[in-house]
Amino acid sequence: MGWLSRPRLRGVNADGSTNSLDGPVVIGPSAAVIGGGPGGLMAAEQLARAGASVTVYEQMPSMGRKFLIAGRGGLNLTHSEPLPQFLARYGDKQSELTPAVQAFPPSAVQDWCKGLAQDSFIGSSGRVFPSGFRATELLRSWLRSLEGLGVDLQRSQRWLGWDETTGALLVGSADQDKLLAPPKMLFPDITIMSLGGGSWERTGSDARWVPKFLAAGISVTELQAANSGFLVQWSSEFRSKFEAAPLKNIALTVNNTTVRGEAMISAHGIEGGCIYAVGRELRSAWEEQGAACIEIDLRPDLSLEQLEQKLLHSRPKDSTSTRLQRCLGLPPVSVGLMREATNNSLPRDHRELAQLVKALPLHLASPEGIDRAISTAGGVAFDELDDRYMIKKRPGVFVAGEMIDWEAPTGGYLLQATMSTAVAAARGAMNWWTEQLNAT
Repeated sequence: MGWLSRPRLRGVNADGSTNSLDGPVVIGPSAAVIGGGPGGLMAAEQLARAGASVTVYEQMPSMGRKFLIAGRGGLNLTHSEPLPQFLARYGDKQSELTPAVQAFPPSAVQDWCKGLAQDSFIGSSGRVFPSGFRATELLRSWLRSLEGLGVDLQRSQRWLGWDETTGALLVGSADQDKLLAPPKMLFPDITIMSLGGGSWERTGSDARWVPKFLAAGISVTELQAANSGFLVQWSSEFRSKFEAAPLKNIALTVNNTTVRGEAMISAHGIEGGCIYAVGRELRSAWEEQGAACIEIDLRPDLSLEQLEQKLLHSRPKDSTSTRLQRCLGLPPVSVGLMREATNNSLPRDHRELAQLVKALPLHLASPEGIDRAISTAGGVAFDELDDRYMIKKRPGVFVAGEMIDWEAPTGGYLLQATMSTAVAAARGAMNWWTEQLNAT
């Protein structure tokens, strides 16, 4: 069948089941996986377990670089919230992603982690982490497991597109922007592409695939920064005092959407979980109006009336900053933000001051660039794919992960959908190959 089919898969049926050596033997398909991030590695694992002969091609010198960077502060595998609420995090792409996530849900990710000798635990926020917390040991175990399954992990190998005449995959040895040898022409039975979006270019997620897909007539929605900070024109005094200061236990409202959590003041604006959670709404407002505004509730656990009562107990000679800190327990960064947002014109009236604490308006200039984003929105349009994640215009070629047009906030939703779509693409690829085999 394909250029990688070889006898070592003897005794494995196309559906992944085994048969006795004296019975009929089916050699599994050859499979090329383009991209050695979490999506590509998960697809490779699923294919190998189903009986395929798998080679992974990664353009960087090592596998899973984005996986490692995502896990620097603790690898957030998935989230423990109920599945209906979980699926709603995917916004307008919920219906497209639901079958894949239901087929490989958060519990399956936890089971997969356990299978690599890494138990998982649920943090106080509901997020799920491996017992080792970071990604390093999990990735090592994963790569050892893949090699044990016979997966060939090829590093510093860049996908260069399709050959116009034969339709072959073109892959060449790469060192950063240099090709070290003429490209090879590959003819696998099935191909799964998991090339990532356009964020964190240093990990290999550089969106070089986009013009190649467009040239092949495959529709790609423009990549945009997602889970990124927004720029704010801070005064030099505020920036020098509060850069990298966290805003804890706050609530943000954009239009009719309110989220709770934390944010952080950066040198150029504001970022963090709360901002990422309303990123879609903020980006839409910015695209429509050229600017966006959020309302920040600095004391979401207290009602407006409770705040007013607390402010009434301040001493007459207290400054406004002292009243906010002593009576309401606001930290200096929150008080500084109130002064910054009001051009240092805080009201003295307790009612007006309480209202400002509950709904502090902050005007945002624009999203930070893709190079500073955690992930990207946009990618291969779902209309280009069938329900097996196969490109309709390229039979036998499947896509997975962040290179597809969906987005999600941080909190485990990104990695979950990446892995779920990789599993769906791998299973879809094996089903498609079996159909082709039976048809011959």
